Amino acid sequence: MANKKKNNLYSDITSRMLEFIDESPSCFQVVDNLKKRLVEAGYTELKEADEWKIAPVKGGKGGKYFVTRNDSSIISFKIPKKDFKGFYMIASHSDSPSFKIKENPEMEIPGAYIKLNVEKYGGMLCAEWFDRPLSVAGRLIVRDKKGQAQTKLVNVDKDLLMLPALAIHMNREANDGYKYNAQKDMLPIFGDDSAKDKFFEVVAKAAGVKKEDILGHDLFLYNRVKPTVWGASDEFIASSRLDDQECVYTTFEGFMNAADSDNVAVHCVFDNEEVGSGTKQGAASTFLKDTLTRINECLGRTNEQYYTAVAQSFMISADNAHAIHPNNLDKADPVNRPVMNKGIVIKYNANQRYTTDAVSAATFKLMCEKAGVPYQSFTNRSDMPGGSTLGNISTAQVAVNTVDIGLAQLAMHSPYETAGSKDPEYLAAVSQVFYES
Repeated sequence: MANKKKNNLYSDITSRMLEFIDESPSCFQVVDNLKKRLVEAGYTELKEADEWKIAPVKGGKGGKYFVTRNDSSIISFKIPKKDFKGFYMIASHSDSPSFKIKENPEMEIPGAYIKLNVEKYGGMLCAEWFDRPLSVAGRLIVRDKKGQAQTKLVNVDKDLLMLPALAIHMNREANDGYKYNAQKDMLPIFGDDSAKDKFFEVVAKAAGVKKEDILGHDLFLYNRVKPTVWGASDEFIASSRLDDQECVYTTFEGFMNAADSDNVAVHCVFDNEEVGSGTKQGAASTFLKDTLTRINECLGRTNEQYYTAVAQSFMISADNAHAIHPNNLDKADPVNRPVMNKGIVIKYNANQRYTTDAVSAATFKLMCEKAGVPYQSFTNRSDMPGGSTLGNISTAQVAVNTVDIGLAQLAMHSPYETAGSKDPEYLAAVSQVFYES
């Protein structure tokens, strides 16, 4: 990884976070890397299709579990030593805007190139994808030796693709603004004409499977440029997928380091936030409700006790926020103007695109003060609607007090984003305090 020099702004947690992001090129690798960490720490994996047997912590054993859905969403939880009061939850998301490989992706330019047919996933800054090394990662569904379907994660760990920009000589108005057509302008080159019929050979080799055994695929493009630390005093970081892997990693650190409390500590990472969360593994699904209900039932608690626990629960919805832009100050609210490295951003919206209200904001501010962590506020300009996030979607299934927060960043939804090198430490610290409350 480039530029490993450290100072007071560049903590160990920031370094580890950038390594995690670099090793997690798609939502599937995000979940797989979290699973590995959980297993190493003694957590037991539960399967949704099995009957659950869970118990509180006793004699240093039990009490720590996780469950996944679709290989792209994961909920981890810790059961306290005694009967619990409520669920303390943090939610973030595993996906990032990208381009997904379509079925039968190879497209031939006779005598010249093989390019790949892709489609947009989420809302991205298209121009930033040009002229940088790209590759593909995700999952394959393959036929095993018994003729059954199994999942194989894959990352083609090489500079495989490029999306070339059109030269200024052929588009003199390029710097005056251009509307990109996903079907015409955004198809990457895979190779010259000799690369015909080789794409899935490359993918199969990287996955250690046979090309003819591939039954299905969920593959995404990703930027190969490595994360880096930059700025006069190493005060900034740049990486792909800071939105929202920065929140995934730092809140997970807080979850893993937190001591037991009187509440069930729950760490949620949902897929498909960038496309509205309306999938079986998204925040709008029953995944969280199903998990909390099963925890309650497995511990012999009544349905009434479940409702009382939910009423005493709290959620932090962690998804990055916009920092003020140095060249576009007019795009920010006149008063609430987040700055990188100035602390965690509490997000507000009158139309409840963010769930923060006076009660949840006050609760979170008290936690920040207890952790010794600064905080700041974000609101959109009153004439500029913003996007929604996990909080107001997940509460449709599990209605709890929720605060929407994030870390300030620039170039959101670019394949290479910028954030502050100090802020990850802040979110990890307050997450730990939250889970120990």
